[in-house]
Order: sequence, then C-alpha cells, then structure tokens
Amino acid sequence: MDKILVVEDDIDIATLIKVNMSELGLDVEHHIDGQTGLNAALNNDYCLVLLDVMLPTLGGLDICRKLRERKPEQAIIMLTAKDSETDRVLGLELGADDYMTKPFSIRELQARVRSQIRKVHLLANLQAQPVAPQYFIEQGGIKINQQTREVFCNSQAVELTATEFDLLFHLMQHPNQVFSRAQLLESVWGYHHSGYEHTVNSHINRLRAKVEVDAAKPEHVQTVWGVGYKFNVPKHVSAHTTNITQQVG
Repeated sequence: MDKILVVEDDIDIATLIKVNMSELGLDVEHHIDGQTGLNAALNNDYCLVLLDVMLPTLGGLDICRKLRERKPEQAIIMLTAKDSETDRVLGLELGADDYMTKPFSIRELQARVRSQIRKVHLLANLQAQPVAPQYFIEQGGIKINQQTREVFCNSQAVELTATEFDLLFHLMQHPNQVFSRAQLLESVWGYHHSGYEHTVNSHINRLRAKVEVDAAKPEHVQTVWGVGYKFNVPKHVSAHTTNITQQVG
C-alpha cells in the first residue's frame, strides 16, 4: 500500500483528506505540527507529501524548501488557503510539484494525487531495471538519460526534481515543437484544469535557472509569446537521440 503524509492543522480538512485518500487505497499518516511533519518526511519514505502552508511551529513553505534540499525527488503538493498569485508562485518556486487552493474539489485532489503517484511508480520502475535500454537525448550541451534520470549541462551534473526532469525530457523529445501551458499540464502533470498555468510557468523558470547559462536569456527552453514554450534547436542542428542497451556481466 502506498503511503502518503498529510501535514495539515485543520482537523476537519485533514479528516476529509484521509477519508478520500483511503478511497484510492492509500495509507495516510497525518501531522498537525509543521516541525513534526518535517521530521516525519525526512526520516520516512512517502510516495507523496500533502503540505499545508499555514502551520504551527514551522510553515509549509519552509518545510517544502528543507525537504526539497534533502529529498529532491520527493513528490510534494501544496495545500493553501492563500489565493494570491504571489503565494502560489512562491510555493512552486521553492520546489512544490503542484498546488491546490482551498477550498478545493476532492475529486480534483484525488486526480492530482493519482497523477503524482503514477510518476513515483514510473520512476521506481525505471530505477529497478538495470538491464533495460538507456535512452539518451543530447542537444546544445544538455544530455539526459531517461533511465537513470541524470542530466548533464556542459558535462556538469545538474540535479532536477522529478517534475523538472519530466518537463525537460518532454520538451527535448519534441525539439522546436511549441507546447501551450495547457498541453504541458496534460502531458507532464497528467491533468488539464484552467487556472493552474502558473504551475507550468514556475517550473519553466526553475528549469531555466538550472540548465541555462543565462536564465534571463534562455538559449534552450524558450518562450513563444502568446503560445507557450519549446526546446530550441537551431535549424542547421539536429537533436541527437541514442538508445544504448546495457550488457549483463
């Protein structure tokens, strides 16, 4: 049974979440205190952390930042009563994979949770297949390995979150193809819901900060104004894709 952690100080909301997560066959652990929740997240393995922003002793944004530093691939969804754009973007910039603003639809929350857990299982399956083909894409000094989920920029290892990797991999699989924010939400996050385009914007900004020489003037992950984003490959250069099968022994 997949186990998730809920850090939420509103008992009514936490109870509602626990009941509905149980419908998905998930084992739910709940903490109402921020510091206790952080300790649990750091010392145990969870498929997903559902994290409120306003918490006693330690705020959700601080928990997200500290958790992302120690566990870069931990799936995190922020739950916040704050509905301003600044608060939503800040949570994403600190490393949350997704966010939902209270009050939220339980069915939508279930869909978001299922999407994140599917990605966790996919990552675990890839890591458990040492003899599976390794799929590399290399372009413009950026090289990614689908199986090991390693990323190198100019031969230097770059650490991405699971969602950042999925976003970069999707863009590099389709060089020069422009994707709208709605298309990226559906392809990378696994859902489509208007009003959550900032999820894409914030992850694009974080990705650029890690893979671009100058994030303010990106050469690779580019904005196509009025449309969306693309991975830029000059017309005279082709993206290089290889499949390499490991040999046993």
